[in-house]
Amino acid sequence: MLNNIFDSHCHYDDYKFKSDREDVIANALNSTVVGMIHAATDLESADFGLKMSEKFKNFYTSVGFHPDPNCIVKADRDYIKKLRELVKKGRNKIVAIGEIGLDYHYENYDKVRQIEVFTQQVLLANELGLPVIVHLREATEDGMNILKQLKPKGVVHCFSGSAETAKEVLAIGMYISFTGALTFKNAKKANKALEVVPIDKLLLETDAPYMAPEPYRGHRCDSTMISEVAKKVAESKGITPQEVLDITTNNVCELFGISL
Repeated sequence: MLNNIFDSHCHYDDYKFKSDREDVIANALNSTVVGMIHAATDLESADFGLKMSEKFKNFYTSVGFHPDPNCIVKADRDYIKKLRELVKKGRNKIVAIGEIGLDYHYENYDKVRQIEVFTQQVLLANELGLPVIVHLREATEDGMNILKQLKPKGVVHCFSGSAETAKEVLAIGMYISFTGALTFKNAKKANKALEVVPIDKLLLETDAPYMAPEPYRGHRCDSTMISEVAKKVAESKGITPQEVLDITTNNVCELFGISL
């Protein structure tokens, strides 16, 4: 059985885990998963992450505002101050500023506000010496311009961009993370990008409960399913799935300053 899985990006506060979330987390951490990072989307989500991190030794969290209109609208005039206070409160378990970024997919998105909030949160991460967890959807050019200018440490998560964009991310010094979508039959673009990402700059994630890999596609995703993503990466890199998991877990710990 594959082990030493570290889920670098998950959302166990999602309603799909309403009936059994703590059991799912506990079962994963007591089996093949050695750690997980909750990707916060607003202050309420960050509070959930902190509470779970107190209950589970190897559960970590980020703090930040997602570009989703339902999240970014909660970023009031004092939101940076509130994030800074949260980091101070939970310093041992808050390992990143995220999930932050740009998303122009939504019909009612506010481009100007998204860019402003993303930029301010990257600057906060740089100030605090924390990595960022970046979400980019249909906003690659604007997002990459900000990242190139501010050069944070961190990761572009759920990567679905081109190999050329992957090279630009790597040139900044950032990591790239892949989800179960890498196993989908139509994931040719993501797999081309994977080819140019060195194994020491690669992270694995679930984005749970979303992006369940084959053969679980269509089901609720959990952290144990990363083993299927590792098998796909192993095919590309010419190493074993267990080697993929060992290396990517080490990468997570190095990027986020985690000691297991």
